[in-house]
Amino acid sequence: MAEQQSSSKGSALPGIIIGAILMFGGVYLDKVLHVAHEAGSTEHAAGEHTGQWTVAFLNKLDDMGLPINPGITLATIGVLLIVMPAVKYFYITPLKNAIDERNNNLESTFNEVETLRNEMTTMKSDYEKRIASTEAEAREKINAQIKEAQALRQSLMAEAAAKSDALVKQAQEEIASEKAKVLGELRNHVTDLSLTAAEKVVGANMDTAANRKLIADFIADLEVKA
Repeated sequence: MAEQQSSSKGSALPGIIIGAILMFGGVYLDKVLHVAHEAGSTEHAAGEHTGQWTVAFLNKLDDMGLPINPGITLATIGVLLIVMPAVKYFYITPLKNAIDERNNNLESTFNEVETLRNEMTTMKSDYEKRIASTEAEAREKINAQIKEAQALRQSLMAEAAAKSDALVKQAQEEIASEKAKVLGELRNHVTDLSLTAAEKVVGANMDTAANRKLIADFIADLEVKA
């Protein structure tokens, strides 16, 4: 910034000098033309003769509706050349710097917004990926739990069926054993009754192994026929 101001001052100096020359030259020319206009005589020096000719020319332009004052015009141009660097230094340059700074700030803000937008887009993409991954994991876990529950159900059903079969078999075995026991007791009781009745009829001891076998075979034959 300091270098720019120094460069601006250096570049404005020739314009200020030229402006001062034009301003003072214009004032001097205006005085010369004013004196020549008042004199209105041809008895002056060559420079004054030239000034009178110039006055006559300007009067003619004035009569044509084109009023021109070269001295004032040159002085005005000189003043503008002197004032413009100051205006540029104190107003235009600071305004330009402010505008440039504002543009830079806006550009920086736009860049930040674009960066933030890209970050938001990336975050959204990551979030969607995480959601999809979470849903997939949850789905896999649910499917695994369903399969595990089905396997447990089948295992429990198989175990229950096996226990049921075992209980039925055990009950059948117990029933068969109890039946055999009852039948055995019944056979012995029938045998004892038969032998006792025979002893009363015959009047002799009939409780022998042969008689018992005979009665047992008879009862067994009846059971087979039944």
